[in-house]
Amino acid sequence: MATHIKDAVQSFEAAAVMRLLPARPRLLALGEPTHGEDTLLELRNELFRQLVEREGYRTIAIESDCMMGLLVDDYVTSGSGSLDEVMEYGFSHGWGAYAGNRELVGWMRAHNDGRPASEQLRFAGFDGPLEITGAASPRQALTALHGYLAARVDADLLPCTAETLDRLLGADDRWTEPAAMMDPAQSVGQSADAGQLRLLADDLVALLDAQTPHLLTATARDDWDRARLYGRTATGLLRYHHWMADTSPARMTRLCAQRDLMMSHNLLAVATRGPAFIHAHNSHLQREKSTMQMWQGPVQWWSAGALVSAQLGDEYAFVATTLGTIRHRGVDAPPPDTLEGLLYALPDDRCVIDAPRLAAALGETPPPLRESSWFGYAPFDPAHLADTDGIVFVKDVPDVPHS
Repeated sequence: MATHIKDAVQSFEAAAVMRLLPARPRLLALGEPTHGEDTLLELRNELFRQLVEREGYRTIAIESDCMMGLLVDDYVTSGSGSLDEVMEYGFSHGWGAYAGNRELVGWMRAHNDGRPASEQLRFAGFDGPLEITGAASPRQALTALHGYLAARVDADLLPCTAETLDRLLGADDRWTEPAAMMDPAQSVGQSADAGQLRLLADDLVALLDAQTPHLLTATARDDWDRARLYGRTATGLLRYHHWMADTSPARMTRLCAQRDLMMSHNLLAVATRGPAFIHAHNSHLQREKSTMQMWQGPVQWWSAGALVSAQLGDEYAFVATTLGTIRHRGVDAPPPDTLEGLLYALPDDRCVIDAPRLAAALGETPPPLRESSWFGYAPFDPAHLADTDGIVFVKDVPDVPHS
């Protein structure tokens, strides 16, 4: 058994990852089993640099707010703003505080300096403007989409004025009410105003699509791409808010599914630029359904990776990251009979594993699922080996200050 495992193992580098795949995928996704560990962010950065230098990748997309990510993209492509400003305002979920993310943005800016646009690296957030405690107001996305169209198409074609949008949106804090996550009655998502906004957002997106030949002639492709992002985000947020006001038992399943659906739409848009490297939690990138234990019970939904893989086929590849220890979080050496335990016995501190080959070596009965002693770490499910293109294994994650 040990010999068979070693046959599936290679040293950590981009070339080893690419050897696992039949061809260079349009979207190469690297998952992580926990958030906020700079060791894992540094590993991501190293892999992205190698993919840029050796494999022709030009875009990285991470699990962060797609609207905020525009600030990062502007900075790495044109130097707009300062690095400090971008780290503070260009990331959601607190990701801007991590040294690994700061290093990534700084390296991308230095790489792009003096290069023509066609050779520049691009940054994207592919999460919606969502936090676990709630969702953003649709104001920014809706008004940006309306403004783009109002400047370029006949006013008679617009379904409403900017003043009408402003009136229906009202105060942003009614959209961002934190109590709404636990109490649907506190959500504005199924109000008459919200219902009217959903119709108007749909009409604005339809107008954007209908005017595509004109808009692509009148504006830069990047501006049109951003307008489409505004449209996806506005309609997605309004749908999310609608389900926040839902009182049925399916409420949390719908919210989780809507978030990953928004992610998948953003990833498919990123894929149109050419080969892109994706980084997020394993649960958002895997081909299987995602599951989570919520306060009202378990929920299950199709992940963004499953949705994208269903459409792109072999042009989507997923490499999961799993690890041995995060001792500063109480995650100690894994039991030897688990998948992580088998990998922990290997001599390498980091390695790349051919997951389907490992699945074949382990036979029809996979190892037991490792139990996590810390809620923030999600062990890899050995039952998913055959549907995962590869695994990056990190033996130990040390405690590294994140700022």
